[in-house]
Amino acid sequence: MSQLNDRQDLIDLAETLLSKGPHKIERTPRRVRVLFDKAWIVDTTYAHHVWEHEYYPQYYVDSSSINPRSITNKEPIGDGNSASLAMLRGPAKSTNRILVFERGQLAGLIRLEFAAMDAWYEEDTPIYVHPKDPYKRIDILPSSRNLTIKVQNVVVGESTMNLFLFETGLRPRYYMPKTAIKWQYTAPSETTTLCPYKGKAEYYHLNVGEKEIKDAIWWYRYPTHESIQIADMACFYNEKVEVFVDGVEEQR
Repeated sequence: MSQLNDRQDLIDLAETLLSKGPHKIERTPRRVRVLFDKAWIVDTTYAHHVWEHEYYPQYYVDSSSINPRSITNKEPIGDGNSASLAMLRGPAKSTNRILVFERGQLAGLIRLEFAAMDAWYEEDTPIYVHPKDPYKRIDILPSSRNLTIKVQNVVVGESTMNLFLFETGLRPRYYMPKTAIKWQYTAPSETTTLCPYKGKAEYYHLNVGEKEIKDAIWWYRYPTHESIQIADMACFYNEKVEVFVDGVEEQR
């Protein structure tokens, strides 16, 4: 497969952004740093939040923020004057997941594939998966409402010492102490996931009778600072179990 075909998703993205523009673009006052191949290749206060779609932004950085000698092998997209695919080269490794924009709303900006970098920092705080949306927030509120979790009418967790997590645009998530779980129905999972707002999650499976529900419970050993309240608390995956709040079943 050619390198161009291997990056068809980037070509499609660039053509969409050039023809329709981003969903939204804003400069951020945050200091943004990017680590790649053991070097800080970006250290800038001129980064931009670019919403390629409505859900969350990516960081695009000013071309002056990167050593121009590290951006090589430019391959024009479309008419060749508006955007290019490019290679980012370090001493020991490289990535071809780079877009450079010369014209349009994104002129002078470079898109570094978030996952292709070794680390991203906002000020002195690492960020994961993608930048946080500055227009979204998380509220974590203690709640004494009765929270009951069932699988096939079997209670697998029940608590009145909960934390209800409300995240903009998403359904509520209900966290309970691990001491409220019926552990005889659980099994450890090797799954881990990353969330930009909460950190690294670990999981448990549920086994009730003949029914196995994989990764039905998650928890955060070391959550991000903004979500520190949910450390070592457990959350059942609403969509996979029966959730009752004060006796009222929540629709999945």
